[in-house]
Amino acid sequence: MMTEEEGQPLPYVSEIVLKKRKIRDELAITRRTQLELGKYGAKKSKKQSDVSDIKRPEQFIKEFRDKELDLIRMKQRAKRPKSMIPKLRSNLLFVIRLQGKNDMHPKTRKILYNLGLRKLFSGVFVKATEGVMEMLQKVEPYVTYGYPNLKNMKELIYKKGYARIDKKAVPLTDNNIIEQTLGKHGIICIEDIVHEIANVGPHFKEVIHFMGPLMLSKPEDGLIKGKKQPYKEGGDAGNRGDEINDLISKMN
Repeated sequence: MMTEEEGQPLPYVSEIVLKKRKIRDELAITRRTQLELGKYGAKKSKKQSDVSDIKRPEQFIKEFRDKELDLIRMKQRAKRPKSMIPKLRSNLLFVIRLQGKNDMHPKTRKILYNLGLRKLFSGVFVKATEGVMEMLQKVEPYVTYGYPNLKNMKELIYKKGYARIDKKAVPLTDNNIIEQTLGKHGIICIEDIVHEIANVGPHFKEVIHFMGPLMLSKPEDGLIKGKKQPYKEGGDAGNRGDEINDLISKMN
């Protein structure tokens, strides 16, 4: 005989409710799968990136040879006779760093740092002394330079210029900041800074130290060829003379 429980009919569940349950269960499974993939997939991708960052022995050898070759070429450039250095028509130069990563010898990097060019596409105003020209000759494949005109110089300072206050970059929008630091030299506003740099005045060094290097915009495709040959030979490096202004205008 059938018991009373066995004889009771199953509760009726509508088709709509069953479909909703099915959809809910499928969504739950999908969500759980996504979470698991996200959790373990992230670890996997990180692991893969770590593996890709590991350098092979041949990469170390190539980098070492590139650096040693860079040092040899730098010494060769330093031995060039002074007559090969073009006579300058101005005491003011603007220098832009265009190259230099893993293939640089530490001595090359040190010279670039001494010029204030720690980053790619950074630029600095320099006084064209004999010592500076020797430094530029040594790091010639990595920089280009020339004579900035007054228009470009003003636009660079107004647009890219900043003050280094407590190791922080502060835009030159407040003349009080300029006066507090450079007022003792008679420089109290941004126009005074422009005048001092343009004329390579007696406090040029103090003004440049106050400002720091200018970070230019990354050049558009085709503007920089990526060649370390001298500019006059179809490359990017070295003295551009007045033509540096074309490059400044496109990178400002």
